[in-house]
Amino acid sequence: MTDYRMPEDAHDVIVVGGGPGGFTAGLYAARAGLKVLVVEGASTVSQISLSEHVENYPGFPEGIGGFDLVERFRNQAAKFGAKIAQAEVTSLGKCDLAGVEGWEVTTGDKRRRALAVVVATGTSWRKLGVPGEERFVGRGISYCATCDAPFFKDKNVAVVGGGDAAAQEAVYLTNFAKKVTLIHRRDRLRAAGVLKERCLSSRKMEFAWNSVVEEIKGDDSVTAVVIRDVNDPGKKRELPVDGVFLFIGLDPNTAFLRGVVELDRDGYVVTDPRMNTSAKGIFACGDCRNTPLRQVVTACGDGAIAGVAAQHYVEGLKGEAY
Repeated sequence: MTDYRMPEDAHDVIVVGGGPGGFTAGLYAARAGLKVLVVEGASTVSQISLSEHVENYPGFPEGIGGFDLVERFRNQAAKFGAKIAQAEVTSLGKCDLAGVEGWEVTTGDKRRRALAVVVATGTSWRKLGVPGEERFVGRGISYCATCDAPFFKDKNVAVVGGGDAAAQEAVYLTNFAKKVTLIHRRDRLRAAGVLKERCLSSRKMEFAWNSVVEEIKGDDSVTAVVIRDVNDPGKKRELPVDGVFLFIGLDPNTAFLRGVVELDRDGYVVTDPRMNTSAKGIFACGDCRNTPLRQVVTACGDGAIAGVAAQHYVEGLKGEAY
């Protein structure tokens, strides 16, 4: 198959999703001389792009804005030849590419084909699923303090969650809000030490420990949250607030992969150390895979491995030596 000719409209590698993992995979594959397309959708925008300040990515001792960092990744991948398209991927299935088994990526009414696919779709913020949540999204409910904090200047807001994201965004909100009440189902924060200390030492922050949100109330916009004591289910109280910021966890953007590759019980893609999934020619990297740590630096490492693995796979299909 050394004389293999791939159809003109096909790609060697399609990367589904941008962000640190996706753009790194695209960079490595494109730099190896492959025809690469990165398909970036609105629902798979990297979570880190919403962070005001990233201070734990190596090489930026003064920190860098999340959006700026992702833009650098995007521009570097494009510099080495990766094409970038804005589209939502809805399905993935096998196809024939001139006698070679490939993959067809569907985006709306358009179908794109490739010999290999790298999935880098990341995660989305988990929702509470309580009365009022859907109604008040954009009218007092937010999943991004960096985006919406200025709308709550000198107002009272609640932050729901206890991990790194909740702590970081709560601290950021203190630059705008009059008071920030952090609601957490446990009696202590799970956030990293420095973030925990910033929260506990802030004069603008209060805490509703051992509490969960049961309802979000309002008229045209949020006016209060009803919270319940987890240790005394009958004990409830209403907390007047003008806004609610939710940071209770993440769900992987992998629904389109069900039945195509193996997913774990939480929906994360199962991979081996070379980022191979259970389906030949499909690789996964970054936050959407079952990894013990979801950080920019680990997503980039995953992306580099996935990009090189996809390169070797494609070259193997074409009969080229590597």
